[in-house]
Amino acid sequence: MTRYLELVCPAGTPAALKVAVDAGADSVYCGFRDCTNARNYPGLNFDRDELRAGVAYAHARGCRVFVAVNTFPRAGDLGPWQRAIDEAAEANADAVILADLGMLDYSARRHPGLRRHLSVQAAAASPLAIRFYAETFGVSRVVLPRVLAVSEVAALIGETNIEAEVFAFGSLGTMVEGRCYLSSYITGRSPSCDGVCAPAEHVSYREEGDQLVSYLGDVMINRVDAAEGAAYPTPCKGRFLVRGEPRYLFEEPTALNVMPLLAELKAAGVTALKIEGRQRSRAYVGAVVAAFRRHLDALAAGAPLSADAALREIAEGGRETLAAYQKGWR
Repeated sequence: MTRYLELVCPAGTPAALKVAVDAGADSVYCGFRDCTNARNYPGLNFDRDELRAGVAYAHARGCRVFVAVNTFPRAGDLGPWQRAIDEAAEANADAVILADLGMLDYSARRHPGLRRHLSVQAAAASPLAIRFYAETFGVSRVVLPRVLAVSEVAALIGETNIEAEVFAFGSLGTMVEGRCYLSSYITGRSPSCDGVCAPAEHVSYREEGDQLVSYLGDVMINRVDAAEGAAYPTPCKGRFLVRGEPRYLFEEPTALNVMPLLAELKAAGVTALKIEGRQRSRAYVGAVVAAFRRHLDALAAGAPLSADAALREIAEGGRETLAAYQKGWR
């Protein structure tokens, strides 16, 4: 049951799904164990039987399950993406999260009764684009890119009259979802087509004195002191030499946290909040979901809110930001 804003939570594994459901998720999202979703990492995701069992577990507790099929098929190889949509429907999932025009068309024709959500990978951020997806493919919800201020979110919702889901907590990338090829430039594999940024088999670490040096392939991504803490070496969060000085050229390791903006987002017409982190641990999922559940329930009841310092400890890089909602970087 949605109680204030729908809380959409990550389920990278069957165990994480149960943690998210038990911690108070209104909905969980997951993917199959292949390149059809944007978290195609070793040890993550579901097979067909696990998805069916996960859907049953969630539905028994009033929670919905969305299946991400949000990468872009390569020419001549549609089979994995079409099978993923078919198997999500067979598992009784509540929605598929899609980005590719062909897969949206396939889903609408093959499974007209299955809800379609437009993935952030589609990068739809204008009323014209959103209306096109809604009118052409019957998309029920759009996951908005992380480039919009609250006023822009409100304007989009007002002009499109469609359910909108925004990111609430978790890692930030270079903000141009569906169009990032930095990882592909270095490793030959991209989040857009292969579902993986900085694939693990290309990641290595070396200790050099008191420093830890991370590499993606042959490219040095970062060099950190022992006390600094090392983030996973993705190219957009690398620290590179700029005019002789080491700087985060694209994005610093930090986590989005919209907790201070929940009431504003509700007033803007937002339907759902997405917690990022299918690659995170069960402890992370449980802590973040429970914290947002407490705050959303307090808002719904008109109760006073208290700061939740625990989230800062598990935030990427130990830092939080309001990112585009502050617009300081644009």
